[in-house]
Amino acid sequence: MIDDRIFGDLDSFRVQFGSQSRGVGADQLKARIAPVCKRTLRRQVQPYVSYTARKAIVQEFTPSDAERELSQLVADYLRRPNLKALPDGQRQLISLVLWKLLASSTQAIAGALGTMANRLQGVLDASEDAADLVGELDEDYESLDEIAEEAAEGWGDQDPAEALALPNERDAIVKEIAELRQFMNLATNIRDNAKGKALLTALDRAFSELERLGAAKKAIIFTESKRTQAYLLDLLADTSYGEGIVLFNGTNSDARAQSVYRDWLKRHEGTDHITGSKTADTRAALVEHFKERGTVMIATEAGAEGINLQFCSLVINYDLPWNPQRIEQRIGRCHRYGQKHDVVVVNFVDRSNEADARVYELLAQKFQLFEGVFGASDEVLGAIGSGVDFERRIADIYQNCRDSDAIKSSFEQLQCDLSGEINEAMVKTRQILLEHFDEDVQDKLRVRAQDSQDARSRFERMLMELTSAELEGYADFDADGFTLHSLPAELQHIDLGRYELPRRSGESHLYRLGHPLAEWVTQQAKAHVLRTVRLVFDYEAYGAQISTLKDYRGKMGWLSVKLVEVEALGNLEQHLVVAAVTYDGEKLPEDDPEKLLRLPAQVQPAGLFDAGNAALYEDTHERQCALLQIINQRNLGYFEQELLKLDAWADDLKLGLEQEIKTIDTEIKEVRRLAATSATLEDKLAQQKRQRDLEAKRSKLRRELFARQDEVEAQRNVLISALELQMQQRMRECVLYTIEWELV
Repeated sequence: MIDDRIFGDLDSFRVQFGSQSRGVGADQLKARIAPVCKRTLRRQVQPYVSYTARKAIVQEFTPSDAERELSQLVADYLRRPNLKALPDGQRQLISLVLWKLLASSTQAIAGALGTMANRLQGVLDASEDAADLVGELDEDYESLDEIAEEAAEGWGDQDPAEALALPNERDAIVKEIAELRQFMNLATNIRDNAKGKALLTALDRAFSELERLGAAKKAIIFTESKRTQAYLLDLLADTSYGEGIVLFNGTNSDARAQSVYRDWLKRHEGTDHITGSKTADTRAALVEHFKERGTVMIATEAGAEGINLQFCSLVINYDLPWNPQRIEQRIGRCHRYGQKHDVVVVNFVDRSNEADARVYELLAQKFQLFEGVFGASDEVLGAIGSGVDFERRIADIYQNCRDSDAIKSSFEQLQCDLSGEINEAMVKTRQILLEHFDEDVQDKLRVRAQDSQDARSRFERMLMELTSAELEGYADFDADGFTLHSLPAELQHIDLGRYELPRRSGESHLYRLGHPLAEWVTQQAKAHVLRTVRLVFDYEAYGAQISTLKDYRGKMGWLSVKLVEVEALGNLEQHLVVAAVTYDGEKLPEDDPEKLLRLPAQVQPAGLFDAGNAALYEDTHERQCALLQIINQRNLGYFEQELLKLDAWADDLKLGLEQEIKTIDTEIKEVRRLAATSATLEDKLAQQKRQRDLEAKRSKLRRELFARQDEVEAQRNVLISALELQMQQRMRECVLYTIEWELV
């Protein structure tokens, strides 16, 4: 829980946002979570992070005659206007799944056809144990639930038993059961799938590409069916990949997964790797096993979310989803920050099937999912909403188009419609950027990779200069790093040898701020007692132009560095205040004092040093006040933000009761209407009694509302008082050193 006062309670949340997907409700929801929900897109950090690319491989295959016959028979069956096995309220949902299973494997469609036949037989026999068709299909096609929830409108729960209302329907059901069993037997007799054989070819091709890229020999194969997953396990078991296969699905309850899980528990016993959630720990165990011992992971859609496979560089879409967002999620398991190699994406295409070929063309060209650095952009994916409607539109084409010309025409229309939606989304995104960011802000956001590199180099240079000063006599320094040949007595645990920042060769040690040697150097530097001296800075020796310091050449003055610590809102901030003045009282503006300290200098004894110089004290005080003002303004903004959050939280808690009162008001009006139209005295009395009970309940809720309002207001006041206490600043200051300076 990041912050338990961003929202009030569940009831008020449902009232405000439960049924909202766009408009004011969505805008308010975004505003409420904005302080805690941050998202950085890959394209936003491309200048700073070296992202790998995607390389697509298309593996074509041609189904056997038996497979084509099965596909044609099942396709013709699914296109019939009246099907007893598919309830009208669920036909669209179930048909979509059946089209996907038909393209997955003969094993997957055989299981589904058998389930449909058994379901109809149960209805025919009036059996109370008749299987639930959707539930049975969901056991195999794990994304069914998700699709049903995202597109629930129009998908009801009509019972196929209603088909028995007419006497002549019984014969039709018997005939349909026979057909389904015929299809199932045909599918069961097909032992080898052309796509399965193509997988073996694809693995060899893809692993050769991985070898060329220098990537590990690991592949994740995605299928939409658990039955297909079992088929692929059998297919690969007798090959060279057999020993390294890992299965991953929604339950992970098979013997292989449980064996991996038990072994993982033993190896991590007593560590915080174990969360206590068997589901989460089993997933973690399977991913770790795949990383350390596996070669191929065969995963259902459960493997497309929540796991990190950046150590794997090969994604095989054995079954290609029609939802672009799900494809992006799959590839995103491997193609993510931390991936060291280009990711190879293999897709299977049946070129003899016009619809399959068109789907791939649309996903590859319009959505650009399979090649490039990023895949589909957020604007493009956002333009299609949840992606379920897109799946539906493709399913409609499969359902209604019987020949190549009709399929081609329908896909061209779909692509035309998508072009409009996607282009509109891109235009809106650009407009938002132009409307909400003025030129100055855009310029500030336009940070170049070179700027980032320069900033990092300055930081590295400062650390290396500090290290050079503290390790004088212990190390030899050059442009790329240093060679440590001996150590102070207290640092005997540090390795001798070559250190580089950043590391340029595999033989050297990576030197960074968190390294024990760098920490020792920093502590040593901070512990020095700094004498009062004169520093003579050499402008020419710096080797670069600092135009603002030119006018001070030949001048002398004083410089002071003060450490200011400010504690507020539970945070301790440390700032260095650097101020400098000339002997005649001229203050060096802005960051010129810090620039002065960058120049090479020679140390000389202090001469005209005057620690009580009024101009120096005044400049230091002004800089410190300006710093505190910035901190105060920032904390004030935080305070106001917290107040707004508390007000919204308080309103949320009141909203639940107010909504319940409104519901009862509506019920009371309805009861009054029924009482007025009641035909008998008994009915009228019953309605009057119900009205009395509702009014009593409403009165009680009103009293509770007032009590809740007082309670919430009291809580709000307590929280504000606590917040005010946190806002109180505690400041400590310490002059680190004051020197005389001269610029030559």
